[in-house]
Amino acid sequence: MKKLVISGLAILMCCLSALAQQTNLQNAVTKLDKARTVKDYAAMEQEFAKIAASQPKDWLPNYYAAYCNARIGFLLQDDGESIEPYSNRGETQAKKAESLLDKVNQKKELAEVYTVMSMINQSKVFINMMTYGPKYGPLAQQYLNQAKQLNPDNPRTIYLAAWFKYNTPKMWGGDKDLAKQLATQSLKMLENTDTGINPHWGKTEDQELLSKYK
Repeated sequence: MKKLVISGLAILMCCLSALAQQTNLQNAVTKLDKARTVKDYAAMEQEFAKIAASQPKDWLPNYYAAYCNARIGFLLQDDGESIEPYSNRGETQAKKAESLLDKVNQKKELAEVYTVMSMINQSKVFINMMTYGPKYGPLAQQYLNQAKQLNPDNPRTIYLAAWFKYNTPKMWGGDKDLAKQLATQSLKMLENTDTGINPHWGKTEDQELLSKYK
C-alpha cells in the first residue's frame, strides 16, 4: 500500500511539473506576441533560453529563442556590427530545435525551424553584404526552399518568401508585386490562427512589409 501511495505521489508530481512547464511556455509565448523592439526580443530570448534549459527535450523553447534572435537581426539590419552575437546564438538554438524533431513524422514542425534558420542566415548577410552575402544568402534561400517543400501552406514561410521577393533586386529575381501578393496571402491565413504555444507569429511581419506599399 505504501509503495502504491509513493508511486501515485510520484506520478502526481510529474504531472504537476509538466503542467507548470507548459504554463511557463504559454506565458512566455503570450508575452512574445507583444514584442516589437530589440529590447523586447532580447528579454524574451533570455526567457525562452531558461525554459529550454529546464525542458531539454522540447523543441519549442529553443525554436522561440532562435526566432527572437532572428527578429533582432532583422531589426538591426542597418547596424550590421551589432548582429553577429545574435545570429550565432540563434543558429545554435535553431539547430538544437532541429535535432529534437523527427524528420519523418514532424515535417510541419521542421518547416517552422527551417523558416527561422533562413531568417538567421539572412541576418548574417546584414553583418557585411560583401563578405557574408555570397555564403549566407544562398544558405538562407536553401533553408527557405526546404521549408516550402515540407509545408508549402505555412504562412510564416510564405511571409519570408514575400520578404525575399521584396528585398531582392529585380535583376536577381525580385518582384515587389509578387511580394505584396504573398504577404497579403500570409496575413489572410493568419487571421484566425491559434494563439497557443505552437508557432503563430507573422501578422506583425506581414503588416510591416505591406506598410511599405502605402
